[in-house]
Amino acid sequence: SIFCHFCITEIPQYLYHFSDSLMTFLKQAEQAIPAEVRMISGCADAQTSADVSNVNQFELPDPAGRSGGACTSALLKVLYTNKKKPDTDLSFRDVLQRVRDILAEGKYAQIPQLSSSRPFDVKTHFALVPKGKEHGTRRAVLIGINYTGMNPGALTGCHNDVHNIKHYIMDVWGFKEEHITVLLDDGKHKPPTRANILGAYAALAAKCQPGDVAFCHYSGHGGMLPDDNGDEDDGFDETLIPLDFKRTGQIRDDDLFKILVVPMKAGVTLTCLFDCCHSGTVLDLPYNFQADDHEFTEEKNYKFTPLLSIAAELKANCINCTNPADPAANCTVS
Repeated sequence: SIFCHFCITEIPQYLYHFSDSLMTFLKQAEQAIPAEVRMISGCADAQTSADVSNVNQFELPDPAGRSGGACTSALLKVLYTNKKKPDTDLSFRDVLQRVRDILAEGKYAQIPQLSSSRPFDVKTHFALVPKGKEHGTRRAVLIGINYTGMNPGALTGCHNDVHNIKHYIMDVWGFKEEHITVLLDDGKHKPPTRANILGAYAALAAKCQPGDVAFCHYSGHGGMLPDDNGDEDDGFDETLIPLDFKRTGQIRDDDLFKILVVPMKAGVTLTCLFDCCHSGTVLDLPYNFQADDHEFTEEKNYKFTPLLSIAAELKANCINCTNPADPAANCTVS
């Protein structure tokens, strides 16, 4: 069975046409990334994302004239207008296309992207909690950084993004307050420093067990740095910009792959929304949805070797995987 770790005994129909080379690609993807990971990003790698001055135009729940990220605002308009989910089920394809249409109507040039650790039928119902995962624990990490007081560089809508997304996942998908970690630079929540962001992602990956569902949302600055390990075809790593980036540096896509993606166990479904600049491949996932083809295709020139090396290193260096008293320490690496 191709998806033996997901208890699927038959090859999905949309994989029938896969060639031997694509099946090899799929097996490498499974080896590098045990969990099913799906990511919606605010724009392509080469693009910047917009900060909306007034989200009333997106008809968000209780916007009160506040700001928000364009991608998050458009997504919530599709999925949660007036605090209500859509009357009809929408597919991943429907959601992405409607978000793109809303942004285009608003004259936003950014083009949201959809990528995944596995090929899947984009006509599948959009769900943060897929069928078969209804009884698992639902955990989330929500991060919003306004960079308050920084000039230039301050944003205005990232906190609002997090509050609106939190309402959505709790109301529509049943996430519980005690399983949601929120990082905001508002003086009230734990600050989104580099250490806190990576710590929250590491704890999420450690706590999630097969059958669980996880969701991550990031609203803030994103960037690009010269690739330092040869795994990027364009020569640049995509990055997240933590609150203390001037002192601690940016968070590379390789860091996210190592801390969040690889440690996530087989049987977990992780959905991520990164609303920031240059976020198209910030999780380094091997499959991308091409709107013109209406299907997932393997990332051209995708380099598994560096990522497989990361996965092998994590497995080899794991020194504590059985401590039930401290879920965040379930996979401590040296």
